This record gives sequence, C-alpha cells and structure tokens, in this order.
Amino acid sequence: MKYQNVFRRYEIKYILSSAQRRKLMETMKEIMKIDDYGHTTIRNIYFDTDNYRLIRTSLDKPEYKEKLRVRSYRRITEDDDVFVELKKKYESVVYKRRIALPEYLAMDWLAAGGEQPVENQIGDEIEYFRNFYEGIAPKVFLSYEREAYYPVDGSDLRLTLDSNIIARDHDLSLRSGVYGRNVIDRDLTVMEVKVTGSMPMWLIRFLKENNIQKTSFSKYGMYYRNMMTTYSKHETQGGLLYA
Repeated sequence: MKYQNVFRRYEIKYILSSAQRRKLMETMKEIMKIDDYGHTTIRNIYFDTDNYRLIRTSLDKPEYKEKLRVRSYRRITEDDDVFVELKKKYESVVYKRRIALPEYLAMDWLAAGGEQPVENQIGDEIEYFRNFYEGIAPKVFLSYEREAYYPVDGSDLRLTLDSNIIARDHDLSLRSGVYGRNVIDRDLTVMEVKVTGSMPMWLIRFLKENNIQKTSFSKYGMYYRNMMTTYSKHETQGGLLYA
C-alpha cells in the first residue's frame, strides 16, 4: 500500500457534543463518505524532553511549534511498520513529514539512541530534531477511536472524528493494549477539518447553525494539563505547595 508521507494543510479543530455529532452525521449523509479504513483505533507515542519542553512551548501558542511521535493504526508486533512523524505548525499551516519503519527499528532509533536507520531527507530531519532536543524520549501513550471522511465529489477536504481519547505515562509501547485515563469526557468528539484551501459552504453553514466554535485543542496538551493538575493536587495535599 502506498502512503502519503508529506502533508501541507490547514487543520482546524472543533469539540462536538453527542447531539452535535449526530446532527453532523445526518448533514454529511449525502456529501461525505467514510474512508477505506473505516473505524480505527489510533495509537501514538509522543516524545519530549525530561521537562516537557515541547508540549510546554506548544501550549504557549507560538507562531512556530513542532512535535515528534510514533503512530500505528492497530496493535502491532515489533516487525510491523509504524509511522515516525515530525509535525510542524507555522502561522496556522501544518506541515507533516513521516516515514514508515518496523517498530523495533523506530524505537531503537528514537528511544534507545540507536543509529539512524534510513538515509533520506525526512530521516535526516528527524535525526536533526532528535539531536537538537537533547534527551528526548517517549513520554506519553495516547490513543483514540477515529472515523475519517472524504467528499464524494472528490474535492479537497478531509474530516476526522476522534473519540474515547485516553492516555498514560507508563507502558509506552505500541505493542501494548489500549488503556489509560480519559483525556476529555467520553461523550465529546474532537472534529478536525483538514483542507489546503477554504472550507465548503455546507460545513460553514453547519458550524454556524449549531454554534460550534473552533478551538486550539491539543490531545497531548490536554493530557499534560491534566497530569500537572493531578500532580499539583497531590503535592498540595502533602503540604508541599504554598500560596
């Protein structure tokens, strides 16, 4: 199967209630079609420094930000391919570059400090990123259920619906099962609209009629916030934090 490895597009996010999602599905019935993957469980390992420099910078909403993750679309073995993805955002435009590698090679490279396993431009960019952020390592396992849709007329739009978003900071392997803490309420769905140009009028109309506003929501960012809140509460209860 041939995969797209370079992306340049706008990614606009929205949070939908259960009722809003049902209305969206009804609206899309004759306009959008679910992709060939159907309903999938996406698994990610996010990489960061010991002091979480990458996600802390991202949450400050700078003009430029970047992150590194390893992703699979099912539970895998060490010999199965995973995607190593370098994702950058500059002035609202998202640039994503990725390569497919067997899981054991990807994790030996990124988690165990092994040699760069491929010699190409994307591999070189990932290796530069790894060296620039000294001490970068796996920090969070994050998964969610995804349905992805594309227009029946072949126009430029991709819409994804992510739910059951859970994460953990241990057992950081794509070979492991899906479990962890809820990142947001299970009744909520994160919708991402991915376009290289403007959104279609039917979608603009739907968003306006249902009072749905765009958000800068980050799954990894929300987990980090939740983790820090939990840590602060524990510290406070232990008498270690003072106003």
